[in-house]
Amino acid sequence: MQILTASQALMSEGWQRDVEIRIGDDGRIESVGPMTARAAHHLDLLLPAPLNLHSHAFQRAISGLTEARGPDPADTFWTWRQQMYRFLGGLDPDRVEAIAAMVFMEMLEAGYGAVAEFHYLHHAAGGQPHADPAEMSARIVAAAQQAGIGLTLLPVLYQWGGCDARPLAGGQRRFGNDPDQFARLHAGAARHVVAHGHADDRIGVAPHSLRAVDAGGMAAALALAGDGPVHMHLAEQVAEVEEVQAHRG
Repeated sequence: MQILTASQALMSEGWQRDVEIRIGDDGRIESVGPMTARAAHHLDLLLPAPLNLHSHAFQRAISGLTEARGPDPADTFWTWRQQMYRFLGGLDPDRVEAIAAMVFMEMLEAGYGAVAEFHYLHHAAGGQPHADPAEMSARIVAAAQQAGIGLTLLPVLYQWGGCDARPLAGGQRRFGNDPDQFARLHAGAARHVVAHGHADDRIGVAPHSLRAVDAGGMAAALALAGDGPVHMHLAEQVAEVEEVQAHRG
């Protein structure tokens, strides 16, 4: 048991004076109440840990690989994306879990208490589903448990390569599912969260974007959300916004 006290703390109901927090041996808060005595670990000011509301954990491992301009003088987000797709070729479930555990640990060290993982790397190289379609989701859950960070898992539905419904190609094939496939993947991911996550961990849903999910897919994904959160890339790039406006109005 560890006891923290604070002269002022930001609580759900606002600022409170003379607060006492008891932390159990598992590192989780057991109780919050009025300070009974000044603890050895006393703080003037105490704030809740912030939340990282949008993470792509595997991308942490490409830091440094895309920080220099390439041979094309017109490098953009889209050329960065091609580099990211090439990097995906070396990622298997073990590596994804190791990378995610590392970045979740780094988040904790930076002061974050929980993360929402916008998780779209679902399949094996070439786009073939794993024997367990939610294998990669299971590895994200395992990584969060190893690091000790709170997790909201957001499996991503990614159907198309653009608003014109062109098929996914290259590295994108590792992301792709139709609504029925995604429903099975989402159900498996939910089981992993319940079986192996912490009681406070959650699952939501993430239609990737207006260019990558059609109206039927959007409706199917939202039906899976229940009371969980829904995330989406609404306006990631100007070219994407213009494409959506041209096709969807």
